Amino acid sequence: MRPKAVTLTAHELELMKIVWRRDDPFTVREIYEELREQRPIAYTTVMTNLKTLEQKGYLKSTQQDRAHVYRPARPKQQVMREMVRDFVTRVFNGSGRPLVLHLLEEEHLSEADLRDIARMMGKKR
Repeated sequence: MRPKAVTLTAHELELMKIVWRRDDPFTVREIYEELREQRPIAYTTVMTNLKTLEQKGYLKSTQQDRAHVYRPARPKQQVMREMVRDFVTRVFNGSGRPLVLHLLEEEHLSEADLRDIARMMGKKR
């Protein structure tokens, strides 16, 4: 059997975004209730996904009474940086230049975004 991928799936990233918004540790039930407000989902699906995220190293859990209490194992910025690095490596063979060119060509950036990027590039020099 091949090992589980460390990269986050779309559903796992959705869960992690909820986790990172929270200040306190949480139970499966709390995440389930929050997700259920957005779309139908089974409690067991949430439980399985949280266990998978723990196995992948994104969450830590402790036993409290009869429930598992989870908390993030790694900060959001660190995970996002790793995800972008992985994407650039897989899609653009490790070069960030084609990614930036693609973003500029697709016109997803506002004038304010472009000014901010230019200012950041000036600071990097």
